Amino acid sequence: MAAAGRSGIRVDLRGSGTASVETGLPVFDRLLERLAEYARFDLALEVEPGAAEAEVAEAGRALGRALAEPLRAAGARGFGFASMTSAEALASVVLEISDEPLVVSNVDLTEARIGGLGTDVARRFLERFAEGAGVTLHVRLLDGTETQHVLEAIFKALGVALAQATN
Repeated sequence: MAAAGRSGIRVDLRGSGTASVETGLPVFDRLLERLAEYARFDLALEVEPGAAEAEVAEAGRALGRALAEPLRAAGARGFGFASMTSAEALASVVLEISDEPLVVSNVDLTEARIGGLGTDVARRFLERFAEGAGVTLHVRLLDGTETQHVLEAIFKALGVALAQATN
């Protein structure tokens, strides 16, 4: 795997859900924009161009690190859960702060590709996010077959769960 690039990130938890994301992967940018929209926080993220896997991993790591403190702030719940849809897809995400970050998922999209992006990189994003934020993250696909819809449902559910966890 290529070395991780550098990133710049700004997260405003009291935002309106606007995002400016530049990872070099338009499909992935859109997923992160949906996450911010459903989390209702403003997100500015720029990742130095490189290999797709490294860019996605760095985006996950950067977002996780940016949210690690707010997830543990006084008054924050530190946990959240949501089920969201996108067309035929239905996904559930549960997260909780943890000293042993972990991703548990029944979603296997290793063979699927969307916009030229191998969707197993979405799992890498979630793993790096969980490590950076210090959370246990459970992702369940309850229904759905269209790759774009499955990913969108997951990222929307993650956004809602993050909104709950940081409030």
